Amino acid sequence: MSQHLTSLPVLLPMLAAILMLMPPCGKNLKIRRYVSVLMGLVSTVASVSLLAYVKTHGTQVYAIGDWSAPFGIVLVADPLSTLLVSLTSFLGLVCALYSCAGDDEQGSFFHPLLHFLILGVNGAFLTGDAFNLFVFFEVLLIASYSLLMHGGDKRNTRAALQYVILNLVGSSVFLIALGILYGTLGTLNMADMATRVMELQGDDVYLAKIGGLLLLVVFALKGALLPLHLWLPNTYSTAMPVVAALFAIMTKVGVYSMMRVYTLIFGEQAGELSHMAQHWLWWLAIATIVMGAIGVLASQDLRKMVANLVVVSVGTLVALVAAQTIDSSAAAIYYLVHSTLVSAALFLIADLVSRQRGKVADRITAGRPVAQPLFLGGAFIFAAVTVIGMPPLSGFVGKVWILKSTFESAHGHWFWPIYLIASLAVLVSVSKAGSTVFWHHTGKGEANTEEKAHPVQVVAVLLLVAASPLMVIFAGPITDYAQFAAVELHNFYGLIQHVLGGK
Repeated sequence: MSQHLTSLPVLLPMLAAILMLMPPCGKNLKIRRYVSVLMGLVSTVASVSLLAYVKTHGTQVYAIGDWSAPFGIVLVADPLSTLLVSLTSFLGLVCALYSCAGDDEQGSFFHPLLHFLILGVNGAFLTGDAFNLFVFFEVLLIASYSLLMHGGDKRNTRAALQYVILNLVGSSVFLIALGILYGTLGTLNMADMATRVMELQGDDVYLAKIGGLLLLVVFALKGALLPLHLWLPNTYSTAMPVVAALFAIMTKVGVYSMMRVYTLIFGEQAGELSHMAQHWLWWLAIATIVMGAIGVLASQDLRKMVANLVVVSVGTLVALVAAQTIDSSAAAIYYLVHSTLVSAALFLIADLVSRQRGKVADRITAGRPVAQPLFLGGAFIFAAVTVIGMPPLSGFVGKVWILKSTFESAHGHWFWPIYLIASLAVLVSVSKAGSTVFWHHTGKGEANTEEKAHPVQVVAVLLLVAASPLMVIFAGPITDYAQFAAVELHNFYGLIQHVLGGK
């Protein structure tokens, strides 16, 4: 069974989605809910089991159809990909649980689409082939297009249309880039591409550089890097909050792809193309942090604020990718997990606040008091302290590690002041939002107790909020694992040996 464990994070969500489209799940929402949560739990257990197996036995390569690389399709489970697969499966489980309170009634096939999205994201993390990275991108994007339309109105449809058009353009550019690279290198297996890039000469070097930079455009679009980030705030703030919480992992697929491609294929061993995107990534990351911070300051409602916080987190992660060191990659891995969970938690908290404040909804202005001030106020304070980066929660650990790992980098003298000023902007905005929403009341009527959070919504929020203190309590093993994953990410010849064997 252990040799097939690598395939389970892809197969289980696909099986779950298919089961929920068939009788008796197809027309019975109650059964569909049970199956969705149960299969989400099974996928999470399988993903965590794979993570534990990889930590003990090292990187696993699963050759589909027993065709070895580079001739066949392979899934590569290394410490980084298995961690992100576990994160995705857990987030999917929480969102499936939260939606059972009624969000899944606002459109057809919510649960199958959720699992198809998880299938695409997990496949993108595990694939060892650039073309199949494109395939899994399309799977997750198709599912995301439909999820964006759940419970949508005119404003939601307009934002979704922008999202669809931009991603269709991005997919076209992705195919062009892959065509150029395949014509130049003769392969799209990432490990094989890395060995052939070192041997390029003459005009082939420039062709490969064009293909690599086109991939940078695609990943910048998927990850919402400036100037291709404009779709994210509107899309995430107008989507159903549970969908936006699930989408918190999607921008990380773009960042992960940058980590893979520009560390393995165009990394230190790439000859003339070594670190070809590093300079671009630095300045784009810094500019993204600035624009995200401005967006946070200008936000007039909680969901728009959280969406802009996602933009800030993307810029921070890409800056760490640009640093191209083991320590910066380890900091990025820790921060990626932390930022994904806290962003998802804030989207769900904003949803519950919106439901309990009547017409004011989640706008950052005085309004009716919430019906559960202790629960929602406490959850918001925990999430706010985490996202601001204050002690003693995981945001502080991540921020210290980020600053330490970029101190001696080439652009650290630019990154440090901008990142700290952006953190101050986030502190001011989040503090103002929290005090306005929870302390400033109009006095026109009491809280509506009929809109209290459903028990499954409470459990879902608590699971996400609890992740931050747990990441501090278990900071030792978590940071050790992040360091281990970063070392394996930069272990060029080790990964080549795992994937290609004796080639």
